[in-house]
Amino acid sequence: MKWNLNAVALGMSVFLSTNALAAVDPEALQQAVERQEYELKLLKQQLAAMAEQQQQQQQQQQQAKQQEVVKAAVQSEEAKRPWSRFKFESYGSVNYTSDEYYDNVQDTSPERRGRFDLERIVTEFGYQFTDEWDMEVEIEYEHGGTGSALEYDGFDEFGEFESEVEAGGEVMIEKAQLRYRPNQHFGIKFGNIHLPIGLSSILHKPNQYLTVLRHRSEAAMLPAVWNETGVGIFGEYADFHYQAQVISGLNSEYFRTYDWIASGHQKRFERVNADDLAYALRLDYGSFKQGTAVGVAYYYGNTSGNRHKSNKVSGDGSVSILAVSGAYVEGPWILRGQYLHGTLSDADAITQANKSTPGLKPGNFAQLGSESEVFFIEAGIDLHHFFDLPLTVFANLDYANPLADVDSGSATKRYENTWTSLGVNYSPIPEIVIKAEAGRQQVAVAAIPDTNFFALGVGYQFSL
Repeated sequence: MKWNLNAVALGMSVFLSTNALAAVDPEALQQAVERQEYELKLLKQQLAAMAEQQQQQQQQQQQAKQQEVVKAAVQSEEAKRPWSRFKFESYGSVNYTSDEYYDNVQDTSPERRGRFDLERIVTEFGYQFTDEWDMEVEIEYEHGGTGSALEYDGFDEFGEFESEVEAGGEVMIEKAQLRYRPNQHFGIKFGNIHLPIGLSSILHKPNQYLTVLRHRSEAAMLPAVWNETGVGIFGEYADFHYQAQVISGLNSEYFRTYDWIASGHQKRFERVNADDLAYALRLDYGSFKQGTAVGVAYYYGNTSGNRHKSNKVSGDGSVSILAVSGAYVEGPWILRGQYLHGTLSDADAITQANKSTPGLKPGNFAQLGSESEVFFIEAGIDLHHFFDLPLTVFANLDYANPLADVDSGSATKRYENTWTSLGVNYSPIPEIVIKAEAGRQQVAVAAIPDTNFFALGVGYQFSL
């Protein structure tokens, strides 16, 4: 507008100067009049363009306001629909394994056997009550169903057949939690929650690890996808993620030689004894689910108080576990690893109590480690970065020694195992992964030969 006022002033100035010229030269006056007419014409065009531009701006503003009103109305309507706050996810895997196994702890001549296993089908659903409150429930169907089945266990009581209700499969609630999260820095959750100990509790979907089976080393020490009932806080600051939990503890009546405290997970009982609670902490820099990260976690809890026959052990039977893990996922390169070290107090007292409790397993070979250690390293190359082929090749090393040390006597090397393998992951679409893996298992007993294994697996996941 200021520019146009200046133009009008300029026109008047020209007009006045033209009048001055008219008195002395008619031809010059005519030229001045023509210039004036041209300037006025130009000014009118500019004013018309400005008016049109202002009108367009007003129309655009009105349209933007109308769009905001419509968007708010749509969001309001969606918020009123209960299904808009509901989510459903599912993942699962089916595996075929061919490996050499031993009948019992004295056997040194392995036999080959192939097996199919509908390892798990997991359904997860949740509901967002408000922006701060939500709930999640995860139900896992393991090994194809439920029911009584006859199980052969070659590592207890010289090898025995035993009828078990859970051996025909298992349906379990793997997670059932309520969460309150007012902001990214802080949240709190209640119920049956995942413990942040071990990478399997974080990376348990088929496309989140490279091996066909979840890492054997972790299964030789911890419950698979460890969950307990309790309360936990969590949150993130910049790239740091933290968790702290108070949860139900373990029951040492079911501690076993070959998987240390893993079988002490009280999922086998209808009610969970909570006379001994446990505590779990975790701090990560980065995100293991998204790629590159490093993290440290710690677990501590007594276990004797949760025994059904608690008078059999005078000590606390405390369990402590330190976990250090890391992942580097950048471009085609994938590298993950984890080291776990655990201690168990009163290991001998628990061993003797379990031996003398009728009906309990393990029996005569119930030696428990006062220390346990495991680790794994997996490295992969995503060839999709180089070729039009969604294929990842990998190498893996698992090591487990649930009897790294014992309170008395000498620890048997029968359960010290190393698995090395090579394999591929093929993902025809992002939601499906097909895996193959071949490798060797070495037992740290000179008389026991190395064995070879082969595995195929198919996994899926989707989210609605």
